[in-house]
Amino acid sequence: MLQSNHDGAGGRVVERAEGEHNAAATGSSTPNGVPDPELVDRPTRRRFSAEYKVDILRKADACGASGEIAALLRSEGLYSSHLATWRKQREAGSLAALSTPRGRKAPDPLIAENAKLLRRAEHAESDLAKARKVIEIQGNVLALSEQLLSTEDAGHPGSTGR
Repeated sequence: MLQSNHDGAGGRVVERAEGEHNAAATGSSTPNGVPDPELVDRPTRRRFSAEYKVDILRKADACGASGEIAALLRSEGLYSSHLATWRKQREAGSLAALSTPRGRKAPDPLIAENAKLLRRAEHAESDLAKARKVIEIQGNVLALSEQLLSTEDAGHPGSTGR
């Protein structure tokens, strides 16, 4: 059942389910900014080792009476979908298929190193090209300054030409 309460600020009407209270009205003991100790920040996916999977499959295959598999699953905290998936994996490739990790494969370290060396080589080649341009410009400046000095010396009478 919904209840209508008038909020003191601005006369707003607040509807709440019966039994639901405002956090400020309840006087909660945890101050703002402090996480609730009952909540987990981020849930983590359960991971099962290949040996554990094989052991559970072996126990499930040994169950004969009605309800034994359900009791096994309840005691281990598993679902029937786990058994179905693990059985398919076992048929596809036994322990090798069960032990493969989920997610992306790790990149080959040689590929990363090769890319790094290629970047260094390109950087060195661009530095070399810049250095060659600087040397060429310096040679042009030297030739131009020699040419200017020789024309100035030729224009002065009494110069020895040195």
